[in-house]
This record gives sequence, structure tokens and C-alpha cells, in this order.
Amino acid sequence: MENHTYHEQVTIENVRKLREVLKTLPPFARDYFRAIEPTTSARTRISYAYDIRIFFNFLLAENPYFKNKTMSDITVEVLDQLQAVDIEEYQEYLKVYDSAEDDRLQTNGERGLKRKMSALRSFYAYYYKREMIRTNPTVLVDMPKLHDKEIIRLDPDETAELLDYIEHAGDQLTGQKKVYYEKTRLRDLAIVTLLLGTGIRVSECVGLDVGDIDFKNGGIRVVRKGGSEMMVYFGEEVETALLNYLDVRAGITPVAGHENALFYSTQRRRIGVQAVENMVKKYAREVTTTKKITPHKLRSTYGTTLYQETGDIYLVADVLGHKDVNTTRKHYAAMDDDRRRRAASAVKLRKA
Repeated sequence: MENHTYHEQVTIENVRKLREVLKTLPPFARDYFRAIEPTTSARTRISYAYDIRIFFNFLLAENPYFKNKTMSDITVEVLDQLQAVDIEEYQEYLKVYDSAEDDRLQTNGERGLKRKMSALRSFYAYYYKREMIRTNPTVLVDMPKLHDKEIIRLDPDETAELLDYIEHAGDQLTGQKKVYYEKTRLRDLAIVTLLLGTGIRVSECVGLDVGDIDFKNGGIRVVRKGGSEMMVYFGEEVETALLNYLDVRAGITPVAGHENALFYSTQRRRIGVQAVENMVKKYAREVTTTKKITPHKLRSTYGTTLYQETGDIYLVADVLGHKDVNTTRKHYAAMDDDRRRRAASAVKLRKA
């Protein structure tokens, strides 16, 4: 495993995980996952596999036709026997159901519902296009309507306050908490400054190797969602935070296989997504109690600031790594409204 890059290791682990999940699905389902392999990441296929498994668990648990049947008994012909009303029942079931794996109560909001219904539509479409089934009831069922969510982000003064707090929080700490804080302070400051100063995803941040930083050109090489590489550029504040952390990093002896990682955990391994999320939440709680700040909200803060400064939605889309500018426009449309309102008061028809 040590001979592979971090991203290659993640892909290998995800492929293995996917194979394990596919063993729990009806045998014919493997054709679909093989077909979508060239156009999707292993992580996406795992999500789809879990979602499709919920659908088949629903049939086995709720549909009288499948009484005393098992997952391996289900054949592709079953898809043709279902009608739109069965798909509607499944959509209703998804709102609240007991997990077949651990009997825990599961719920889905509108986004979870839409994702699972999209997975089922894609699954059905494959077999319908291949003429392995004659009907596709999923297209007869309306998709859940998504309501726009307010963009939660830090205001400029909150951003400054957050960075100041990370830098000086030790003044208020004692004992073991102070020792831990001092040990991680420059790392945490570098991570949060990098997220706020470049808008990269938390998954992209933890995947960085030390060799991905190019101080000469002021950029970092990032592997985006889907596997494409891109140079993302940073300013002086990010550069200073990274250089200060690298001084500390030089004194760390990493666990074998983690030598190239940029950011280390206290266990001297590559830091994980969950650890960064917990760290950001811990510090952000001290700055704002009304906003639930996560690494993704730091990304939104960057996108908002960049759009306010440039007014260039295409630039924001490019830097954030959005494949479709409409995704970006949807997120930052509210700011366009603010600019339009300013236009209303900017033009005076009669001079006072």
C-alpha cells in the first residue's frame, strides 16, 4: 500500500468496499455497476449500491409477493412486475424505516429522498435501455421537490475572530488542554486558513501531500472530485500559515506509509476528514453560537467572498471545482438579488 498515492489507496479501498456491498445485492445488479464504472467514482458507486440495497430490502420486507424470498432469489424480471404505485410506496417508506442491517430507525429529508430516488431511476434506466425490461415505472413518479437552503457562512468579522481565536486560545487554557492545544495550534491554524483562503473541500485538504505545495508559484495541486487535478492558488496569509506549520511538521516522525501526508493527526498519521470536521466545529463554537460551522461552510465563506469581490460567477465556479456553473449560480443567486436591490437605489430620476 505504501507504493500508492493517497488517492490511489482511497480508490483501492473503495473498490474493495464496493465488491463487498455488491455481494449483498441480487446477482443481476452487478451488470449495472459494471456499466457505470467508467463515468463514476468508486465512492459514488458505493453510495448507489447502498441506496439500491435499501430498495430491495423494502421489497423483501414490505411487498407480499416477496414473502419467504431472499436477495439472491430476485431476478431482473422483478423490475418489470412493479408499477408506479410500488415506487410511490417505496418513496413513502424512505421517509422513516428500520434499517435491515442493524434495526436502527432511519429517516430521510428531501435531499436524501431525492438521492435515493435518483439512484433507483438510474438503475431502472440501465435495464430499460438494454431492453432487459419493458417498463420503467420510476419515470412515472414525481421526484421530491428540493427547497433552497440558506447559505450559512461566516461574516468577515467572524472569519477574523475565528483565526484570532485559534491563534490565541491557549491564553485561556490550562493543564492537558493547553498542552494539546499548543501541540496542534499551528496545524489547526494552517488547515483553517487554507480552507478559508482557497475554498478547497475537506476531502481535498486531507488528501494533500507535502509535495503538492508550490511556494514558488503560490499554489497547491488538488485532486478534485472525479479524479481531475487542478492548481489552486493562495495568498500571503495562507503561505505564512503553511510555512509556520511546516516548521513544526519537520519535527514529526510519521508512521510508516504516511511520510508524504501534508497534515498529520496527533497519532502521526495522515489526518482524516472527521478529525478536521470536529476541529473546525470545536473552534467555531467559540466564535458563533447561532451558526453551525463545518469545513463546507468555510468553503461557502470563501465562495461568497470571492463572488462579492469579483462578481464573476464563472471564476467562482472554476476555483471551487464546480463542473456546472449553474450549481454555483444556484448557491450564490441570493447575492445577485442584493446587487439588483442596490441598482434600484443607485439611479436617481430627479435630483433633490
